[in-house]
Amino acid sequence: MNAAPALDIIDAATPAPRRSRQARLAWGGQVLTLGGDAPVRVQSMTNTDTVDTVGTAIQVKELAQAGSELVRITVNTPEAAQAVPRIREQLDRMGILVPLVGDFHYNGHRLLTEFPAMAQALSKYRINPGNVGKGEKHDRQFAQMIEAAVRYDKVVRIGVNWGSLDQELLAALMDENAQRARPLDAKQVMYQALVQSALSSAEVARELGMNPDHLIISCKVSGVQDLISVYRALARRCDYALHLGLTEAGMGTKGTVASSTALGVLLQEGIGDTIRVSLTPQPGEARTQEVVVAMEILQSLGLRTFNPSVTACPGCGRTTSTTFQTLAKQIDDFLRAQMPVWKARYPGVETLRVAVMGCIVNGPGESKHADIGISLPGTGEAPAAPVFIDGEKALTLRGEGIAEEFHKIVESYIERRFGSATAAH
Repeated sequence: MNAAPALDIIDAATPAPRRSRQARLAWGGQVLTLGGDAPVRVQSMTNTDTVDTVGTAIQVKELAQAGSELVRITVNTPEAAQAVPRIREQLDRMGILVPLVGDFHYNGHRLLTEFPAMAQALSKYRINPGNVGKGEKHDRQFAQMIEAAVRYDKVVRIGVNWGSLDQELLAALMDENAQRARPLDAKQVMYQALVQSALSSAEVARELGMNPDHLIISCKVSGVQDLISVYRALARRCDYALHLGLTEAGMGTKGTVASSTALGVLLQEGIGDTIRVSLTPQPGEARTQEVVVAMEILQSLGLRTFNPSVTACPGCGRTTSTTFQTLAKQIDDFLRAQMPVWKARYPGVETLRVAVMGCIVNGPGESKHADIGISLPGTGEAPAAPVFIDGEKALTLRGEGIAEEFHKIVESYIERRFGSATAAH
């Protein structure tokens, strides 16, 4: 027999985070840090009419409870601007301590000037350089928005979007490119325009007195490879905190896969300080789905831990019963639903690993690797379900009530393991 080959170290470590500036969002005595040593933050956006203060406050609450750490709202009319302080007040009364981000286009300079209560109630402003005016108005109106941010000590995201890119800048770069001996292709020029728009706008903001630590940059596109290319360029050229997200990612599986692919590549390279998954909700789907996907991306990469993980096999010809599928979903839904309460009651519960497997092939092994796991009987197997706790077989469940019994075992395990941490304090 040949000697076994020597083992090499397999380095699967996450790259060191890109060292970005750290921004601090402050409101009502609360502080949320972005960038620097802070974890990658999850952001979302409402789709309610901001004038509907109750409806908007409720959706912000739902997004925050789902795990969103910043929530952006549209501020597009005087009525919407007047509603913002009332929304902030309602959230404070409900104990929803999440910062609000104002999304401004076209008339933000006027709204931030005429409605100081709104300007103060927001923790962060999103400014799109392509939508602040044309010609001479562009510089003046952009300056008005930055001056409001400086006055109220607010963080600003300079959010460039290829769907509303500054056409004057793009045209100038196209003309310049045409004079080159070897012109770049049109897509490369667009990349340059996106990056230049963001960085030149940031430079102007600093000249107007903006604290560079209060600036966040984004250059959103809807193509996966385009996003990766643009953000790699941004990361090389600046140390501002970067907000990631595919714009118009799409609906359902398409939007989820596209966002996960693009953001996963960049985050693995240490690029990105806040993220948003811009999913188009499917009919009847909760707005909170975009938050769930964003958290799953970060948790899958090992960058954050939000919820207990439930490992379940996909099923095959050995598992014609759907019992393990039903149980896996039941456990996953239960853990997610309880997390808002459990985070306070059971410190560390988000690190819990549960396995719900469907047959004897990988079931016992996966169950041993989890904190608590169950291997359900596959087709033709004995009607017994061994349960493993902390790597050891603890008991075997039989009969019709396996699902209910395992559910209780999981609850008991959480109380015993994580409840002791609370008692210790």
